[in-house]
Amino acid sequence: MADAANFVIDPEWLAHRYADGSDAFSFVHVDRIEHGMVPFLTDEYIGNHEIGGEVSADLCLDVTDSGMLHYLFHSAFCGSTMLIRALEQKGVAMGLSEPMVLNDVVGARRRGAEPQVLARIADGATRLLGRPFGPGEAVVVKPSNVINPLAQLLLGLRPQAKAVFLHAPLETFLVSVAKKGMHCRIWARELLAGYLSEGVLDTMGFAPNDFFVQSDLQVAAVGWLAQHHLFEQLATRVGSRLASLDADLMLADPAIALGAVAAHYGFKLDVTEALAGPAFNRHSKSGEGYSTELRQSDYDRVRAAHDEEIAMVASWAHLVADNAGINFAAPNPLLTS
Repeated sequence: MADAANFVIDPEWLAHRYADGSDAFSFVHVDRIEHGMVPFLTDEYIGNHEIGGEVSADLCLDVTDSGMLHYLFHSAFCGSTMLIRALEQKGVAMGLSEPMVLNDVVGARRRGAEPQVLARIADGATRLLGRPFGPGEAVVVKPSNVINPLAQLLLGLRPQAKAVFLHAPLETFLVSVAKKGMHCRIWARELLAGYLSEGVLDTMGFAPNDFFVQSDLQVAAVGWLAQHHLFEQLATRVGSRLASLDADLMLADPAIALGAVAAHYGFKLDVTEALAGPAFNRHSKSGEGYSTELRQSDYDRVRAAHDEEIAMVASWAHLVADNAGINFAAPNPLLTS
């Protein structure tokens, strides 16, 4: 078992959770290879790894800010796990996929933490997540999209960080929700409930009870709109530090997309090597062989089964967006069709 100093220094000791009661971070051992073998840094996937002890937040706040931490925000079901894996390259960058410690920051906010307390927790978490895995390497963190309302705070704490907002077009997103079934429909409602509690929907013209009479896909569409609105507002504050990427355009030309993302972050990524790896050739969750053609075939089948509802919800969402002043086009796009 490593001691507290090693937990803080060694990036293979992942900062996994933050506990309010003890004001401390806890760690779990995840080496570089193991990061590439799991889709998310959750207990479901790393719960059997070696567990370290707790380290006080005060000690963790002494970790030096490397200035090489960046973010990959996303709207869900858009290939974000695939993209974070494609960006992993020794000597260039390491990717962290949905670390739970950032969910704990959201939890603290929802429990009413004061802004300065919340900023302190987030500062400690991002310092720990930003520890480089190799000399001169950057770290790209892909948070869960429950973190999106805190994107401004995360970028404010790390002023050298750049961010990409990866998103699927609305209809592609709705096909994904329909394809994934009941579990995903519940997820869409849980996401929106969280956003509602944080005031994200305050300017969209809905009362809380409105969502009880909306279909699952309508609720999912509101969540998609809310995220676009968040990043549209964020772009007005951070400017070119935030760029966006349409997932359909990424999949249509992954080489161009990877090059554009790497350039935005300032990476010298070997795109040919990245494309030859598993990221774009295997399903990011199951690990099975996958391709753009197979993905499109799956989507075409689901779209055919739910076409009428998806078309109706998409049309309705455009009206909602018009009334709320939300732009369907994400800000500062890296690629255009």
